[in-house]
Amino acid sequence: MGDTGIRSSPTRYFVLSAMVIHELRWHETLESLITFRKHLRDTKGLKLREEIHASHFVNNPGSLVRIKRHDRLDIMKQCVDWVASQSGMNILSVVVDKSHHSQDVFEYAWEVLLQRFENTLNYRNFAGPMNADERGIVISDNTDGKKLQGVIRKMRRYNPVPNIRSLYTGGSRNLRVQHVIEDVMMKDSATSYFHQIVDVVVYCARQLYEPNAYMRTKGGHQFYKRLDRVLIKQASKTHPLGIVEI
Repeated sequence: MGDTGIRSSPTRYFVLSAMVIHELRWHETLESLITFRKHLRDTKGLKLREEIHASHFVNNPGSLVRIKRHDRLDIMKQCVDWVASQSGMNILSVVVDKSHHSQDVFEYAWEVLLQRFENTLNYRNFAGPMNADERGIVISDNTDGKKLQGVIRKMRRYNPVPNIRSLYTGGSRNLRVQHVIEDVMMKDSATSYFHQIVDVVVYCARQLYEPNAYMRTKGGHQFYKRLDRVLIKQASKTHPLGIVEI
């Protein structure tokens, strides 16, 4: 979330968030999400076919203007709380401070996210059920798929990771991605309840860094902290919420 431009960009940060669900929990999590969406339909008037797009919810709701603004904010909070309530749920976020970088922000953010996903699979740090030998697949919203395909294919062949300074004198190792299978799959968020929920999660992650006036006034800039119990805190040794800041 946020644009990837470096020069003359209206935003300082670019944020990626991932929801990780084990295949053994996928069906029950989907059923829970459908039930939750029916709850939003019955209590807030959000139709099942209508897309939750967090950045539009607050200031540019379009046809959803019929839902009062404070109710739209409450929908977002309920989405966050639904995520936090799910057994075996895992959330991972990467935040790029664009003022510190000159390289391709999109590629860099995805490289870091995929590396953390690979590491967490390898070290078996995800909550929930486990198979004897884990693999993972990534399903992204349909944004710049060809470029993202190139990122994961490159990381399977050449993925230099800097050595830990406390253990090595410098340099890097070629730690090729092995636990993330296939190319990243693309899906239209308008047809995926999961992607719509992740859209809320990443929006809330960005609000920690660049909150808009309404979210700050109403406390929405703190919603991400409500995810505490499902955050992958092993992803970062320096951030209390496990956010990978680069």
